[in-house]
Amino acid sequence: MWKTIRNAWMIPELRRKILVTLGLFILFRLGTHVAVPGVERAVLYMMQSEGGLLGLMDLFSGGGLLNISLFALGVLPYINASIILQLLQVVIPSLEKLAKEGGLEGQRKIAKITKWVTLGLAAVQSLSFAFFLYPNILQSRGILVPLLANPDSLVLKLYVAFILLVGSFLLVWLGEIMTEYGIGNGVSLIIFAGIISRIIPGIGIAIENVTGGQTSWLGVIMGFAVFVAFIGAVIFAYEAERRVPVQYAKRVVGRKMYGGQTTYIPIRLIQAGVLPIIFASSFMMFPQVVGNFLDPNSWWNTVIVANLQQYSSWVYNLIFFLLIVFFTYFYTSMTYNPPELADNLQKQGGFVPGVRPGDATAKYFQAVLSKVTLPAAIFLGALAIVPNFVLRNNPTLSNLFIGGTGILIVIGVALETVNQIESYLIMRSYEGFLKK
Repeated sequence: MWKTIRNAWMIPELRRKILVTLGLFILFRLGTHVAVPGVERAVLYMMQSEGGLLGLMDLFSGGGLLNISLFALGVLPYINASIILQLLQVVIPSLEKLAKEGGLEGQRKIAKITKWVTLGLAAVQSLSFAFFLYPNILQSRGILVPLLANPDSLVLKLYVAFILLVGSFLLVWLGEIMTEYGIGNGVSLIIFAGIISRIIPGIGIAIENVTGGQTSWLGVIMGFAVFVAFIGAVIFAYEAERRVPVQYAKRVVGRKMYGGQTTYIPIRLIQAGVLPIIFASSFMMFPQVVGNFLDPNSWWNTVIVANLQQYSSWVYNLIFFLLIVFFTYFYTSMTYNPPELADNLQKQGGFVPGVRPGDATAKYFQAVLSKVTLPAAIFLGALAIVPNFVLRNNPTLSNLFIGGTGILIVIGVALETVNQIESYLIMRSYEGFLKK
């Protein structure tokens, strides 16, 4: 990986893209430390990270949530809007046709609709944060300092909500700029940068606790061993693929003979990358957002939200696991269409050895996808929830290793970004720079 990045740095175009990405990272990190005007500074020093949904939301925002910063909402409204649009494509034929057959113009229309949905979700979440979430956080922690300089001012609360709304859209815009002029997917890289920013402070906390006698060196070493094992498992899963053999028939065109070669269609084990984790995490946050608009003693908050606030509880992890499995299957079905794949293969004169063309080939691809998706979904779900149990009795290591969700997102985004860099190198005929 490091050799690929070093060789990419030698190409002016790729070097410019990398510098743009790093520059936008710096802007993002600066934005997470720009406090919203009107907020009491004393409250910022009292806010601390915690587990559960609030800790996950703070993780995705790079610490901006509990800093009450410009980027407190992060890119979650945009992610939720994307989820809603993808779900609607399944049930609304016109939207599905626009996404699949609309071409570039269809993609622009889908992006425009997504932004409008993002605006609505960001408005709801910003009002929820200003009027309900932050006051509830202070109340739950026994903090008596008011959140705002004038806590009874409706105009000030609306102003804070507006700043959060603008910050969320600004962050989405930075992600689009990063996607267009930088390397990789901008939204995923913003989440990646937010998670990475938590590791260095986590190392400092771990060293402090070891020197203070709160944690033993043996516990830290065992935590590192678990961390390395997870990294190896995730890299193996991301690189694993099922290769479906394909044979192309020979045909004569003029005086030349074409076809006759044997190749394969690669089907990756992890088709959806980190998206099932992000989608499931966003869905896990919905109940708490809705609960902020209800009475604290309502059945919604006492039954549903209370059981989803602790990331180490069985209820939280079971629902999280099932959501990851569902979104893994959902995204795979959105990515691969076995009948269309079989039809295109038949038009090109190809066939799977031992399988008849047409419906039989479509059923064969569907069976292969089912066999590949099931272990992939279980693997992603297990990697997301196992660290919640392994590290729940050691808060120091939990802060250091950012949980299974953070590990999956960091490694997944890093591998996808490196693969994109390699694709640029291959397109420019720099095969000699790549490690075979």
